[in-house]
Amino acid sequence: QVRLAESGGGSVQAGGSLRLYCAASGTTAPTACMGWFRQASGKEREGVTAGYIGGGDRLYADSVKGRFTAGHDSANNTHYLQMNALKPEDTAMYYCAAGPPQACREAAVGNWVALPRLFGYWGQGTQVTVSS
Repeated sequence: QVRLAESGGGSVQAGGSLRLYCAASGTTAPTACMGWFRQASGKEREGVTAGYIGGGDRLYADSVKGRFTAGHDSANNTHYLQMNALKPEDTAMYYCAAGPPQACREAAVGNWVALPRLFGYWGQGTQVTVSS
């Protein structure tokens, strides 16, 4: 059983930065896919970034490319999402999720719309609010 718990959300002004954390417990294979998602009020959940837990290229949605960076502290089994140059449209509940390798393959071909249903383990989310 994999358990995920996000932290680090908060309120920030446009142009500011935040780092989100996702503490993972349980066993995940190196080939498993780790993703960050967000859901704004009244909108569908969307993928932000995805990557294999064992390493390799990280994949980013166009809306965050160049501003967000995801990583993994293997010693503490904690994933993070560094968010810079934040914009009001980044306001959303942010979730980390774990899924099978197929999820990362879908992200690699740009199929971000399909990602949410491919991930089986989710955290409870952490709110990010960016004011203008």
